[in-house]
Amino acid sequence: MATLIDIQKRPRHPEKANRPKTEVLRKPKWIRVKAPTSEGYAKTRKLVKDKGLVTVCEEAACPNIGECWEKSHATFMILGEVCTRACAFCNVATGLPQEVDAYEPTKIAEAVREMELAHVVITSVDRDDLPDGGAQHFVDVIDAIRAASPKTTIEILTPDFLRKAGAAEAVIDAKPDVFNHNLETVPRLYLSIRPGARYYHSLRLLEKVKERDPSQFTKSGLMVGLGETKQEVMQVMDDMRAAGIDFLTIGQYLQPTRRHAKLERFVTPDEFKAYETIARAKGFLMVSASPLTRSSYHADSDFAELRAARLLKLGH
Repeated sequence: MATLIDIQKRPRHPEKANRPKTEVLRKPKWIRVKAPTSEGYAKTRKLVKDKGLVTVCEEAACPNIGECWEKSHATFMILGEVCTRACAFCNVATGLPQEVDAYEPTKIAEAVREMELAHVVITSVDRDDLPDGGAQHFVDVIDAIRAASPKTTIEILTPDFLRKAGAAEAVIDAKPDVFNHNLETVPRLYLSIRPGARYYHSLRLLEKVKERDPSQFTKSGLMVGLGETKQEVMQVMDDMRAAGIDFLTIGQYLQPTRRHAKLERFVTPDEFKAYETIARAKGFLMVSASPLTRSSYHADSDFAELRAARLLKLGH
């Protein structure tokens, strides 16, 4: 088993080193954000560091980190910070992961309680090396949060648990309030953008959630700007609705480095508004579509809207 020191010495993206460099497009004004400097940001950063926790906010270089951390909103990333997949869009390091931290569920639950979070988002790296893909660890984290902060609603953003029999079922049965798994892109681009995943398997995972527990909200997201067409995006929307997905997020892909998947274009704010209008017409309970939208961006307020939309639909 490799040590953490061994892992840290490796290149962050060794599997991407042989990819040709591509031009990184200059960001338009609607994409640019200020560097985080607030007191609230510093407080959240200190808490995360003091407890030895990992956040996707940092690992994925999220552009919204300043705004979210200022409000004490952080998306915790469990199962380590090294992923077994090599998705072309992702800024998370790839390699041989470290051992699972058995105390992580307790540390996260303590952080949720200290931050007095009304809603928390838990995600993870892919752990294809584990027999259950990390499913039991998700269950342990959910249980720990429920024990430490019973009023906190829990949203999970999971891997696809590809070829991990019974893994998805175990996590569904832990009853998170929102089960999120991102399709990320259109089927045509999977081989180049998400080569370790399978589009219809990911879609089926979310459909399975609804079949097993209809009370759970399901959520999925897309990146745009990778060369997809509007027609392809609308077809994915139809596929999602056929699988019963409640909540759709659409955001701009931002190329982390010149070795990552090429950014083909910046989608305009007006185009995002059009996508939102179309998605709502197709029947999603909740849609968040903007250049800076990410899976957990405004997740707390979005969850409140999601619940309200369901009650309205049911006539309450």
